[in-house]
Order: sequence, then C-alpha cells, then structure tokens
Amino acid sequence: MRSRSLKRAAGVVVVRDTADGPRFLLLRAYRNWDLPKGRLEAGETSLEGAIREVREETGLGDLQFGWGEDSIDTEPYAGGKVVRFYVARSPDGAVSLPINPLLGRAEHHEFRWVALATALSLTVPRLQRVLHWAAERIGLERPAAPG
Repeated sequence: MRSRSLKRAAGVVVVRDTADGPRFLLLRAYRNWDLPKGRLEAGETSLEGAIREVREETGLGDLQFGWGEDSIDTEPYAGGKVVRFYVARSPDGAVSLPINPLLGRAEHHEFRWVALATALSLTVPRLQRVLHWAAERIGLERPAAPG
C-alpha cells in the first residue's frame, strides 16, 4: 500500500475576550464555516504560516500567543491535508476580509465572532475537536452535550 504524502497547512483558533465571555472567529466560504488556515509556503514554519494566513484572510496582525507554540493537528482529510492549529487572542478583533490577489476576491464571504457552543454547531467534527482543544487551553470548560 502506497502512503500518500501529507499536505501541510497551519492555522489559528483566534479568540477575543468580550463582556459575554470568549468568542471564537469563524470564517465562511460558501456554506462551510472554518477557522483561518492555509498551506505552508516553502521554508515557512507552521507558526509562521499560521500567522501569515490569519493576516491574509482576516487582516488581523496583533495576535497574542499566550499559550506559546502549543498546537494540535487535524487528522488527514481532503486527500491527505493535515492542518496544525495554534490558539491566540486578538485584542481588538477588527476583522476585514481582504481581496486575495490570486483569486481577485476575498477567500471568505463572511466572518463571525461566536460563543463556543455556536462554533461547535457550525463546524465539522475535525474542527469541533480543534475548538474543544482550544477551549481547554484558554480555560473554558466544555459545554454539556446536548441531550
């Protein structure tokens, strides 16, 4: 059996503190809600790529990595893609959706700052696992399972 080569990508679970508690940044492209992430460029570390992708996709540049380089990888998906996620705070939360020069349009259609429960309800299981991990890092308890 041939092993597929993994396609490495990196991203950040971006969190903003609000009076109503932590809010997580989600980006929507078409019907899919996602976290800021993208493929690594040649010679780039995962953390460098994650920071670049957040800046390119959201305009956010002042990220605070209070948890250092602690990270989690997704399981392989979409033909062998693996994303390494970090968690960081955004002090101001002023998101823009800049035009990607290669696409001639923004990569995403919408962004939302949402509570953990909402983030979990909008995302696929591989991202739910990442969001639970990030919530634990920032000291947010897991919400009770619906039931």
